[in-house]
Formats: sequence, structure tokens, C-alpha cells
Amino acid sequence: MNITARTALNLIPLDLGSQPVFLCIDDTMVPKSGKKFEDVSKLFDHAAHNGSNYLNGHCFVSIMLCVPVWNQNRIRYVSLPLGYRMWLGSESKLKLAASMVRQAMPELARKKNVIILCDSWYVKKDLVCLVDEYKNLDLIGNVRADSVIYDLAPELSGKKGRPAAHGRKLSIQDDFTLSDEKIGDYFMVARRVLTNIFGKREVMAYVTAPKKDSGSRRLFFSTILPEQLQIFCAWQEKSPLNRTGSDRMQFIPLLLYVYRWNIEVSYYEQKTFWSLCSYMVRSRKGIEMLVNLINVAYCAMKILPYQDEAFSKYRAESVQEFRFALSGQLQEQVFYAIFVENIETRIKSNTIINALKQLIQQQGYHL
Repeated sequence: MNITARTALNLIPLDLGSQPVFLCIDDTMVPKSGKKFEDVSKLFDHAAHNGSNYLNGHCFVSIMLCVPVWNQNRIRYVSLPLGYRMWLGSESKLKLAASMVRQAMPELARKKNVIILCDSWYVKKDLVCLVDEYKNLDLIGNVRADSVIYDLAPELSGKKGRPAAHGRKLSIQDDFTLSDEKIGDYFMVARRVLTNIFGKREVMAYVTAPKKDSGSRRLFFSTILPEQLQIFCAWQEKSPLNRTGSDRMQFIPLLLYVYRWNIEVSYYEQKTFWSLCSYMVRSRKGIEMLVNLINVAYCAMKILPYQDEAFSKYRAESVQEFRFALSGQLQEQVFYAIFVENIETRIKSNTIINALKQLIQQQGYHL
């Protein structure tokens, strides 16, 4: 994990050093047949497509690092999964994720802003306590819409008695007035609040809705305040983050949450194109080692175009396209090398050898 994180941080140009980096946290299910695999169990999966909400298999908790790079005069984030840990049930997913964050943080100690991005499952005390352990670590997460939130504590009145720890209880339906216009795909509103999850720490609460007057509302918390961020909005690759304006700055932490979706894309790519679910190893240790080995190969393909200028044209391509092109070149190189070496002595003429050398050189290889 630390090697991948260290390599990923080396991709960040000096002039992007103040840009935040993200740690995305989530878990994914891997269905397996039978009970021959160690620690296989019946798992609840809300997204299962097998006619049931349960599947037989393994659950892996993973953490992904997103770092900023330059791409055609725009800032884009390269997403690199740092590792997978199998969830056994004896330890909660929250504690498992927290241990993976603690393992990665020493490599991120020099970054100004490191932000955890996670969904409502992980915004609980066993994980959010990390923001108090590291000065440069914050969290932006989706939470349950019925989470208890309070207004800020009123100013001291000078009267006797214990001062109020917080203001009145707030409702996301009655106390949050949505913006007049959509910001991206949603109407939004931001407000500083207190919540039981973060104790006495003031956080930004964001409420969003696809329609202003009707429809369900979603609630997000951010421990990082807009004025604490230094981000080059105008150069961002994706909208609405690249649209500037003083009225939009308060929504920057929420707009950064879009990068959490990168971990879902990674799951899809690794499962569909990188055989993440196809392991036949039975022992838990062997399974974890194989899954993480696949992940290392996946990350290597994503990093190589930024490490070697010879492959820079693949920066804008998918990792699958690059893998296919690279494997094709390797096969051609191996074929040509073996063909020249094993060609029969009786037909080894200078004409054939020179023709093969020219063909190899045209492909960009050297003998």
C-alpha cells in the first residue's frame, strides 16, 4: 500500500502541490459458488441481481487514493486503489477501513488537505475519529437524511448556569432553503451546524434535491470548511467544479464528493476486465494476496503513462485500452525475437535478417 501511495504522490506536479488529495473508502462483494473457499459466507447485497438480496461470497473493504495531475491544461484526478482487505465479521468494516487509512497517512503527512470520501455506511465514530488524529485529514460523506443536527451554540448571555452546548434541533425539510438555481444537477443549500457524530466540532451540512419543491432530500457532512481549501476551480477537468463565482465557493466541499464515484468505476473495471472475481484459490491469505496482486497490475497500468513519456498518449485512454495495446506490443516483440533466433540455418540469408530488422525497428523495438 505504501509503495503505491508513494509512487502516486510523485505524479503530482509542484504547481499542484496545494491541491487536495482524496482517500475513497467503500466495500465490494465477490460472489463465489459452494463453500470450499475459506471464510465464504452469506452476505446482504442491496444491489444483487440474482433474485435475492443475499449472495454467497466474500466482502472486501478497499481504499483508493486520488491525486491531481495535468492533462491537456486541465486538472484531472488519477485514481489508484491502494489495497483490499477481506472482511471476516470479527472486526467491523469501519475499523478495517480506519486501519487502512492509518497505514496510508504517513505517506500523506506533507499534504495540506487529505480528504476521506465515503457513503453513509462509513460516517460513524469508528472512522470519523480519524479527523482528530491527523491535522491534515478531513472527511466529506453522505449521511442518513434523519441524522440529528443542531444549530450552532448561542452566544454567552452572561447569566448563571451551564451555557448551551448547541442550538435548536434542525430539520432538513423546514430549516434548509434550497438555492434558486441548480448547481450541477441539484438544488443545494449549505449551513454550519453541530451534530452528534462529530461532537463539538462545527461542520458544514449540505442538503441537495433534484427538484426544489418536491422529491427526497439528501444530507452531507463536511469537516473541511470552504475557506480552508485551496483549489484551482477554473482548471478542473469536470463541471460543475470548474465553474467559478463567489456564490459557488461555499459548495466546493460538496462538489468534491463527486470523486467518490471513482472507486465504483474501479470495482467495475477490475471485475469486468481484470478477473478480480475469478480467483480459484481457497485460503483467505492466498485470496487476499492474489486480489492485491491483480490490483498492483491494475495500478501499474494507470501509472505507467505518467512515468514514461513513451506511453504518454495513453493518459487519456482507459486502462483497458492501454493494457491491450501494451500486450500487443509485447507479443510482437517476443514473436520477432524468437523468429530471428530460431530461423533455420539453411535459409539464414542476410536479406531475410535485414528485412526482419527493419520491420522490428519500424515497430519501435531494438535488437
